[in-house]
Amino acid sequence: METTPKSIGTFESYDGTSIYYETHGQGEPLVLIYGIACPINHWHYQIEYFSRNYQVIAFDLRGHHKSTPIADMSQLTLEALCKDIAGLLEHLNIKSAHFAGHSFGAPILLNLYSMHPEIIRSMTFINGFARNPIKGMFGLEVIEPFFYFVKGQYENQPDLWNTLWKVAIDNPLAMYAAALAGGFNLRVTHFKDIEVYCRGVARMNLKVFIAFFEELMKFDGEPILEKIEVPVLVISGEKDAVTPIRFQYHLKEKIKNSEFVLVPYGSHCTQLDFPDYTNLKIEKFLQQGVRED
Repeated sequence: METTPKSIGTFESYDGTSIYYETHGQGEPLVLIYGIACPINHWHYQIEYFSRNYQVIAFDLRGHHKSTPIADMSQLTLEALCKDIAGLLEHLNIKSAHFAGHSFGAPILLNLYSMHPEIIRSMTFINGFARNPIKGMFGLEVIEPFFYFVKGQYENQPDLWNTLWKVAIDNPLAMYAAALAGGFNLRVTHFKDIEVYCRGVARMNLKVFIAFFEELMKFDGEPILEKIEVPVLVISGEKDAVTPIRFQYHLKEKIKNSEFVLVPYGSHCTQLDFPDYTNLKIEKFLQQGVRED
């Protein structure tokens, strides 16, 4: 149950794409960035908690949910996503903000920092990574070759594969498979949150998903890590098989102003599994003091 009213809106980004956003509460701005194909719902516990003392801003990435259609389908890049975020802050007349990124939200944040470090007060990474997490995922070397197989098939028969995508994702078996693969902890995550996620994924244009997934695999944020000057909090789910702990440990090792929190039994969606613990750790981090405007 939300404790503060929300304001919703859209703004036209640099290429004419309409970006949907929500603001909740008042105070220092905190921008939440979800991962590929995720919904704003992934942040509902954080929105409820932090909107009591912060201006919480959540939005849909271009090509996702209410930020569709994309005006220029060639603009499916990390740079485009970062331009959207910078444009969103400008639209809201915000000079700088705290940011939290989940999963692919971490590479987005790293790239945003390389483009606009002046707009970032602090960064929280939840189950994030700085380089391709797909190689060796689940201890196997099949995910990347399978991705390029699907991409090739999609390019030959896009209508067929969009249909197959919807059927494969929007069903109970896929929802349980997502949890068992380490995406969620079924013992503590409400199944409704998993349903919301899978149904949102199923409604996405597969071309958008493929383009951003390829951006994920190509991204190398290593040169950015040692240049970060703002405080950073790294949160890692102990049972995350999607982006295992070693990726979060690496962030901690390379970023000099960073803290590390391991969440026991946390899955890839730690913020949904254990929201109270996650929120308290983020709140403590934010209260320690960060860069002034």
